[in-house]
Amino acid sequence: MPIHLRANPGDYAEAVLVPGDPLRAKYIAENFFDSPRQVNGERGMLGYTGTFRGAPISVQSTGMGCPSAAIVIEELVQLGAKRIIRVGTCGGLQPDMQLGDLIIALTAIPADSTAAHYVGEPHCPTADWDIIHGAVHAAKELGKPVRVGPIVSSDIFYNPDGGQYQRWSDRGVLAVEMEAAVLFTLGALRKVKTGCLLTVSDVVLEGEFIRISDEEMKKAVDQMTELALETATQTSGKGGHAH
Repeated sequence: MPIHLRANPGDYAEAVLVPGDPLRAKYIAENFFDSPRQVNGERGMLGYTGTFRGAPISVQSTGMGCPSAAIVIEELVQLGAKRIIRVGTCGGLQPDMQLGDLIIALTAIPADSTAAHYVGEPHCPTADWDIIHGAVHAAKELGKPVRVGPIVSSDIFYNPDGGQYQRWSDRGVLAVEMEAAVLFTLGALRKVKTGCLLTVSDVVLEGEFIRISDEEMKKAVDQMTELALETATQTSGKGGHAH
């Protein structure tokens, strides 16, 4: 039994959604799963397992930032997870972005130290193609427009370098968040499939910080969650071993 996820092999499904927020994990389980049961409460890091349209599925919160996420991802792999998809919020970095837009990450620039500690040389944390492709396809089926491209994982929320957002934007980075770089890095190292879907919750360009309303956020996150659940359960069984 791992130290932080106090569960046994079999308590988690092979497909796991990983939001940062424990209350979002609880919300996903209660509103999208059939027969959810709580499988972890250690340190308030809530985790649940149930089914979605008959397919086994779990959701487990990671906390904020790559160091916390790395602990959870390592332990999920120990417990048998094979497909791990982050569902989170992000700061949009492109001027044409709208609050509530959906982003599917291809890569995550590691503007944090955790991935570097694992790898120790230049490295491009990259999502699994089956998950990217599955998510884009599912979004088309649901009629949900998406942006696909690079994001950046920062280890600072209250960034003292205000100009950094513009520099990222100028290089075509779609959004900033705090966990995907280590998720993708551990996916590569531990040979599991990883992906990341994000809802734009604020736009942080031109010295302006605009935040989404709670109501719009709930609607957008619900759509993202449905998309992630479709992707996680439909990519199961297709090339089940890591390539």
